Amino acid sequence: MVNTLFKKNKEQTIAIILARGGSKGIKNKNIIKINGRPLIYWSIKSCLKSKKIQSVWVSSDSRKILSLSKKYGANTVTRPKTISGSLSTSESAWIHALKYINSKIRDIDAVVGIQPTSPIRPSKLIDHAINKFYKKKFDSLFTSQKTNHHPFLWTKRGDKFIANYSLNKRPMRQQIKNKYFENGSFYIFNASKFLKKKCRLFGKIGTYEMSKIYSFQIDGKEDLKIINSLQKDLKHI
Repeated sequence: MVNTLFKKNKEQTIAIILARGGSKGIKNKNIIKINGRPLIYWSIKSCLKSKKIQSVWVSSDSRKILSLSKKYGANTVTRPKTISGSLSTSESAWIHALKYINSKIRDIDAVVGIQPTSPIRPSKLIDHAINKFYKKKFDSLFTSQKTNHHPFLWTKRGDKFIANYSLNKRPMRQQIKNKYFENGSFYIFNASKFLKKKCRLFGKIGTYEMSKIYSFQIDGKEDLKIINSLQKDLKHI
């Protein structure tokens, strides 16, 4: 049953949260507890609090995740096992979910593609990003962290290490141009064009800048300690 408590907006914007059951880095990552709540809860909460998102959907192959998502107020899409493996793309899951949702809701303008591994995401940031997406008439948008920090990266070839910069002309921070790190918190894309392009970023691409504190992702067990610590201090999350 579709949640009919839609918010009145000129544009029809929905959120699709991808949360498969398996995970290589952390077992059952999407339901692991973060400050006493399953990880998936925090993404659902921020989307439901958004003033710009009309309905929230969770796509998963896990019965437990789908059950929890319904409990927390989200609509659900059962994802086939064929697109739920570690090598399955987010695009394939978003396409499947959007086609299903299109059979329930008409005239969807845009999708906010949420990554639950970035739980520190106040709803006001989502709303600001959606406003920017429509105002600037973007086809797609990614969240980012602006930085002028130079990544001093090294590649190992056999027993040798090779730098990605000149060792004799090490760049100073003041000389480095700003770059935009795609932090993966969420994406926004035109719904109909996405189904044609089958890619999350296309056409006129924009970005919504977020501070470093909102750019943390949970990839490993060490990240859990960081996220738990940050959320305890950020009472508005």
